[in-house]
Amino acid sequence: MSSLKEIKGRIASVQSTRKITSAMKMVASSKLHHAQVMIENMLPYEGMLEKILKTFLASDVEAQSSITQAREVRRAALIVFASNSSLCGGFNANVLKMMEREVHQYQSRGIEVTIYPVGRKVGEKVTKLGLPSGGNFQALADKPNAAECQEIGRTLGRQFVEGEVDEVKLIYHHFKSAGSQILQCKRLMPIDIEQAMDYDHERDLEINVATEQTIAYMREKELERQSKEQQKEHVARLNDNYIVEPDMQTVLHALIPRYVNLMIYTALLDSNASEHAARMVAMQTATDNADELLRGLNLQYNKQRQYAITAELLDIVGGSMQ
Repeated sequence: MSSLKEIKGRIASVQSTRKITSAMKMVASSKLHHAQVMIENMLPYEGMLEKILKTFLASDVEAQSSITQAREVRRAALIVFASNSSLCGGFNANVLKMMEREVHQYQSRGIEVTIYPVGRKVGEKVTKLGLPSGGNFQALADKPNAAECQEIGRTLGRQFVEGEVDEVKLIYHHFKSAGSQILQCKRLMPIDIEQAMDYDHERDLEINVATEQTIAYMREKELERQSKEQQKEHVARLNDNYIVEPDMQTVLHALIPRYVNLMIYTALLDSNASEHAARMVAMQTATDNADELLRGLNLQYNKQRQYAITAELLDIVGGSMQ
């Protein structure tokens, strides 16, 4: 049986750990709020640009571009988004597992794969596996930057047009709510019109706590959206008409690079918000576990203390009776 001193030391240790996890949870909650604001500020432009471009490509059979035409895949590129630090549950592990699965599928078909790692965890995994890397983008995981995303998009767009890369995919967590982050593997180039039209843009950017009520609320909103919009969306977009000035190729040349850059930036913001949400939930769980452990240790401490007091009283009574 543990002594009172040992139990008291364990209580102090758990209390110190609880202070750390509670503080990390508050920091993650604050960072999540800022990440939600960044997504909210970007969404109107992202939604309108994607709707215009995708509807235009779907409704006009003459709209052709080298970046929209599928071809035989011999070389592929994966832009993988993770974090620079740990303590965020299975956030990084899930991304790395999907990356390994996609790499294995490509390699089994004899396709060369280059990884563009956003985040230290991905970079370390790429180095460990000995895979070709497209650069070091660790800073983007902590400080999202549209200019660097544009540089990645410009590089991959040029490689795709020149035939150095035949397919580009994004692997990241889509931020749906503070309690729900969906792992995505989305094809970026060549542009997949059907995937874009069916892509889920639902996000809850108002709440930064993860509870059963918020998760149920998002599920209810998803069911309502599917029942009211899913059947009409595709037909409505195909019926849009556009007047193109000055000419179609000029418009495509201007819109497609912006779309590619914006999709990379959107994935980065989604991944950043998902990281903070995952860390907030993980730290909240750790804090709750520490509270439960403290309750058990305090109970054990009180029982041991009472046992020691009872033993002393028995010794005193026994001594007085002799």
